[in-house]
Amino acid sequence: MTSWREFADVAPQIAAIFARRHTATGNLCMLGTLRSDGFPRISPMEPRFFEDELWLSGMPHTTKFDDLARDPRFCLHTATVDTHVSDGDAKLWGVVEDVLDKALHRRFAEALYEQTGFDIRGQEFEHCYRANLIGASAVEVGDGHLDITVWKPGGSERVVRKH
Repeated sequence: MTSWREFADVAPQIAAIFARRHTATGNLCMLGTLRSDGFPRISPMEPRFFEDELWLSGMPHTTKFDDLARDPRFCLHTATVDTHVSDGDAKLWGVVEDVLDKALHRRFAEALYEQTGFDIRGQEFEHCYRANLIGASAVEVGDGHLDITVWKPGGSERVVRKH
């Protein structure tokens, strides 16, 4: 499994598209998890970059985090409303690790407050999931073609061009 820092080093094109779309939507992404009955669930969420890692955290007692506690596999897709995908699009998939480090939680809460004004300082974290990536892809539209960039651990990015 690959951390965000490692991923950005080996898949810079996909990482850049993901980061660009993540920022453009105010950090909004769509998270895919598996429900207890095995069916997929799609949930909006705002993943955060913190200490060179990608974190999936949020409101306690939500079903998406219950899903991840039961089955750590996820898919994270940048939100888009542009059917022409003119600014690109990216997907990440992997597994989460629930980090129980209270000192890290305090640093995370302080950074979140400094960045957004949202104050969870002093609160207990039910879950704080670090994303470990096992694959990624991105789409960019060019002059009359579509470039799909794909990455898997142990390899470099490769581009598939569709005309």
